[in-house]
Amino acid sequence: MDKEFFIKTRQKVVDKLVDNSILILFSGVSPFMNADAKYPFVVNSNFYYLTGIEEEGLALLISKINGEVTETLFIKRRDPFLVKWVGENIQEEEARNLSGIENYSFVDNFDKVITNHLFLSSVKNVYLDIERHLNQSIDFRNEDYVIKLKKEYPHINIENVYPLITKLRRIKEKEEIEEIKKAIHLTNLGLQHMLKNMAPGMKEYEVEAYYDFMVKKNGMKEVAFPTIAAGGKRACILHYVNNDEVVNDNELMLFDLGARSQKRYCADISRTYPINGKYTSKQKEIYEIVLKAHDEVIKAIKPGVSVLDLNNLVIKIYEEELTKIGLIKDASEVRNYYYHSVSHSLGLDTHDVGYDRSEPLEEGMVITVEPGLYIEQLGFGIRLEDDVLVTKDGSENLSKEILIKPDDIEKFMAK
Repeated sequence: MDKEFFIKTRQKVVDKLVDNSILILFSGVSPFMNADAKYPFVVNSNFYYLTGIEEEGLALLISKINGEVTETLFIKRRDPFLVKWVGENIQEEEARNLSGIENYSFVDNFDKVITNHLFLSSVKNVYLDIERHLNQSIDFRNEDYVIKLKKEYPHINIENVYPLITKLRRIKEKEEIEEIKKAIHLTNLGLQHMLKNMAPGMKEYEVEAYYDFMVKKNGMKEVAFPTIAAGGKRACILHYVNNDEVVNDNELMLFDLGARSQKRYCADISRTYPINGKYTSKQKEIYEIVLKAHDEVIKAIKPGVSVLDLNNLVIKIYEEELTKIGLIKDASEVRNYYYHSVSHSLGLDTHDVGYDRSEPLEEGMVITVEPGLYIEQLGFGIRLEDDVLVTKDGSENLSKEILIKPDDIEKFMAK
């Protein structure tokens, strides 16, 4: 993924902007944790989607005035003192090579440049990325910046560019799909390393550590989201992240995890493994039901089908199969054991943006397929999740390399 990709994504956005407008995006800042310690910085995904740059405290300005488009990236001045403490910040040449943006200014000029645009040009609209709960700006929240602009420039119309960009993000280009594949491959390396080393009596975080080591050893800078490593009945808690209990003999361990590629694209994979290398007959019985739902959903994916349709298919399969084994007597009881949706979008964010689950799928979307069953009275939960590309006539399982059949998993663990 090179600068040509980001030039192309900016052009897509510019084409959607009305004339005599400016677009302002901020990379974001990391908030303080305690005292002078900060949380790790995570770049605003929409800013990254248009620039390929993940440094905090930057701003992007795109102006479209009388049909003429100008792009300016605001970067920080080089501070020789700070370089000794935190290292170099991005400079023009590196930023140009990453983003393809030609014009640069410094962030301390930002307010002056914006004022000149709003007073001296024919700007009528200002597009801002107004996503709730995000601290996206250089030193203020976007919501506060909206208030500031409305107060100082009441003649300006404020538009939210968030839905415009996120709608573009839901259809993945070939470069994005390749990045997701890279993240999946890293995730698989980590899963295999865990399978080779997990054993009864280990703490959940001990098993997780084998995954962390392998994916970082192979180039991952950060995980896509906090790993779920849930032994026994703790797997019935959908977002269990304590990962600090002992996993006993004959228990299952549910993993929901994903690496992030160096270009920030996510994998999101779930697998459920026997801690001692062998599924019990009851565990395998439930596993096969979840696997059937998983396989049937992937077969059903194609343009025009919605995630709601896919979720209803899972529920129908569970109604039939759980009745057969006597776990339920009435169809309504399925929700006692399956209480989430089967899918979400995947991309720069794990729960990626721009898609409503009631809308029909389109070619180029990447979604997860993650049916599960959570049976606390049996002491386990099972979830199986793969990452799937919607193709012209169906789908492609991007994570098919990752072992999922119980017999294959047992054979691998027995090596």
